Amino acid sequence: MNDPTRQPPQRMIQLGKVHGAFGVRGEVKLESFTEPRSAIFRYQPWVLRDGRGGERTLSGARGRETPKGVVATLPDIADRDAAEAARGLEVWVPREALPPPAPGEYYWVDLEGLRVRNLDGVDLGTVSHLFSTGANDVLVAQSERERMIPFVVPDYVVSIDFDAGLVTVDWDADF
Repeated sequence: MNDPTRQPPQRMIQLGKVHGAFGVRGEVKLESFTEPRSAIFRYQPWVLRDGRGGERTLSGARGRETPKGVVATLPDIADRDAAEAARGLEVWVPREALPPPAPGEYYWVDLEGLRVRNLDGVDLGTVSHLFSTGANDVLVAQSERERMIPFVVPDYVVSIDFDAGLVTVDWDADF
């Protein structure tokens, strides 16, 4: 039965991960995927996910950058044992919480699910994910096989059309 009041699920994006305790006062080491790393604190409330899929919402996290990474104070963690128990928690926020990207920039999560087609019109699959190699980012197109395409604009990624749901690439279908 359709429920007209039911909202579609929000698209969530992972912004970080807790790596364990920092010191004895309940602070945690936090890997941040934002740039700058301390920007993660701008996007609250957070949804914290554990390895079993459990979730809880948290507001009021504070933190700072140190030479060893981001250190955070979470409202419900008061000692080292609780901080160590938080190891592995993932920090997620609704995609809508992020500011719009600048022209010519993209959030990777927005590219996932787009079709990938080369200049010859050959369908190479769907963007499954992207990753960074240090030298350049890589777009992974998944179909009957997986293709890894350097995310280098305009050399390999020629255009991105969100309205058409399409990424056009200069990439040989046999490669």
